Amino acid sequence: MIQPGYREAIADYIRAQAKPPDKFSHQPRLYRLARRLAEDKPYDDDILYAAAWMHDLGVFVGHRPEEPAALAAWDHVAYAAREVPAILRQFGFPEDKIPATLEAVRTHLPTCQPTSFEGTLLRDADLLEQLGAVAVLRVVSKVGRDTRFVRHADAVQALRCNLERLPTLLELPSAHRLAEPRVKALKAFLEAVESEVDGGDL
Repeated sequence: MIQPGYREAIADYIRAQAKPPDKFSHQPRLYRLARRLAEDKPYDDDILYAAAWMHDLGVFVGHRPEEPAALAAWDHVAYAAREVPAILRQFGFPEDKIPATLEAVRTHLPTCQPTSFEGTLLRDADLLEQLGAVAVLRVVSKVGRDTRFVRHADAVQALRCNLERLPTLLELPSAHRLAEPRVKALKAFLEAVESEVDGGDL
């Protein structure tokens, strides 16, 4: 199947903007996961594609503030909502699909309630990305370069919070099914850390 040119343009743009470089792999993985969650239910794939690729634009170096206090107060979702429309128009993305794409971006955080099926797919997929082995890699990679993660102990605490809270926020039955092995993997990792540290510091 031949994909519209704007899809390649969106992917190329995010590949170039995603800094640090490990920020890039989340987008294509998230899109594939969100499509998998849809199963056989209808949805607009253009909206899902653009939202999955553009939702974290505001977390990239060069788009977010560098000063620690400003970064701590930074709203990366609001930034994406401001910047994404012009970027999508530049690439020839269908104008009539931009509002729904922005709505999915706006509601992708765990604390949000999506207003569309595409938004629910994106949010549940993003929650799943914060569980399991990949979640460990993503969080640990932030240690020492993210103000929230000064030490490995901070990463472990964040992963514990994810394990306790995020599975309860999933909406789709397909997401609950896919969460099961991820929850087991994350739980096993945290138990291994606790055993190896044996009461010491990380």
